[in-house]
Amino acid sequence: MTAARGARRVGAPALAISVQYGVSRAGLPAPATLRRWAAVGAERDARITLRFVGRAEARRLNAAFRGKDYATNVLTFVYDAVVNGRQRDGREALAGDIVLCVPVMRREARAGRRPLRAHCAHLVVHGMLHLQGYDHEAAADAEAMERRERDLLARLGFPDPYDASSR
Repeated sequence: MTAARGARRVGAPALAISVQYGVSRAGLPAPATLRRWAAVGAERDARITLRFVGRAEARRLNAAFRGKDYATNVLTFVYDAVVNGRQRDGREALAGDIVLCVPVMRREARAGRRPLRAHCAHLVVHGMLHLQGYDHEAAADAEAMERRERDLLARLGFPDPYDASSR
């Protein structure tokens, strides 16, 4: 396990991010890069674990927690607020895991003709938004979440993940 830490912007949420690899890290972004990507989407203080897994672990988690018997690209698990971890506004800090399935992520990047790095950044941002309560079940919610993803990814220098012409 590698902890990714670094200086934060003044007024930015405090993040404690742990990065775990249940698969080979070959070709995956460095922990410092992952932390930067997660930080751009953080709206609250949080303790987060980013875990990279293989197809079998992703499938087990998706089946156990969502009732879906297949490996999915990203799963987000929100835990109770961090005990004794209050933000400046008095709200509890968040705690959760973002699980990224590397084989699915690689397949989707190839199929979409996107660099793996861009797709991984998108999934980290997507997971961060889920951690903070965003979802895409209803059309209006999906539109709001996708708009937020586009904005955050643009700040990181990545093209719109939903625009096929930008790939």
